[in-house]
Amino acid sequence: MNQTNRKPRQTYTAEQKLEYAKLMVEEGYSNRQIEEISGAGTTAVIRWKKQYLQELKGETPQGKHALTAEQQRIQELEKQLWQAKRDNEILKKAAAFFAMDNWSQS
Repeated sequence: MNQTNRKPRQTYTAEQKLEYAKLMVEEGYSNRQIEEISGAGTTAVIRWKKQYLQELKGETPQGKHALTAEQQRIQELEKQLWQAKRDNEILKKAAAFFAMDNWSQS
């Protein structure tokens, strides 16, 4: 496909994606209707709907931003946990280093 024929790339917030997904899942809008309303492509609309349905089942998306508030909170907590584990490992290494340093000075 020639680049001049492509639509300019649009970005959508998680809130917008969630609203469009809810329209499809809860209000019965078709994928095509959401494409027309949002200006998004077919694959994006399908992806939003699929992600929303997965999040409703309690699945936390990996590698992308969650749409629902509950899954966004889970992602934030997972990020905080990862950072705490990383900080803990750094502190363990620092404590071991200083313990060895104090031992060698005795």
